[in-house]
Amino acid sequence: MSFIISAIKIIFILGFLVLIHETGHFLVARLCKVKVKEFAIGFGPTIWQKQGKETKYALRLIPLGGFVSMEGEEERSDKEGSFSNSSVSKRIAIVVAGGLVNIAFAILVYIILMTIMTGNLSKALSATGAFAFSIVESLKLLFSGGVTVDQLMGPVGISEVVAQTSGIAEFIYILALISMSLGVTNLLPFPPLDGGKVVLLLIEGIRKKPLKESTEIKIQMLGFAILITLSILVTYNDVGRMVNM
Repeated sequence: MSFIISAIKIIFILGFLVLIHETGHFLVARLCKVKVKEFAIGFGPTIWQKQGKETKYALRLIPLGGFVSMEGEEERSDKEGSFSNSSVSKRIAIVVAGGLVNIAFAILVYIILMTIMTGNLSKALSATGAFAFSIVESLKLLFSGGVTVDQLMGPVGISEVVAQTSGIAEFIYILALISMSLGVTNLLPFPPLDGGKVVLLLIEGIRKKPLKESTEIKIQMLGFAILITLSILVTYNDVGRMVNM
């Protein structure tokens, strides 16, 4: 029974945070009149889908991510409503929307949680500031070498932390923490993360023309390979820590 409860908590957090992240991309894309071909939560085989007027909405089997597929995102297109045919400012707004929604959600949830726990709003705001600052400090330590790869925590380690939460307050705190971490990490200037895409868009804006599509693909693939390697190392360390507990 405890395993089932833990699984439900993990699936809820991952699914919900991915949902609001992708909703951020989706809503800003629609606001910028960019055609969204598919809005999917999860990866792998489709277990539910519905075709809207313009967008296919899908729920996939593996709840470890999601995506918003836009016209002209993967391959440049001159069609009306194409992502690649939109202005640089609109594309940057669409790209950063997901991470910003996660950060905004984390701050809002943490303020509410701290207000309930401390009883007036000023203490809650102070605690929330410290909460956000701690995330930034962690990133500084990571890039300065103060935190090594074997100290990082990936999906397996996060799942273990979520599974061990007891009580609604602790669960909500972890929800806010993961949402903040997801948002901030996603905006780091490293391809293929959203922050890396912003860097490429800024270069395009400065040059007044996009990079060659082949060059952009190579940059994205190199970043993806590095990210996958890092993910494997972090997962290996997560599993090792669990085995040695």
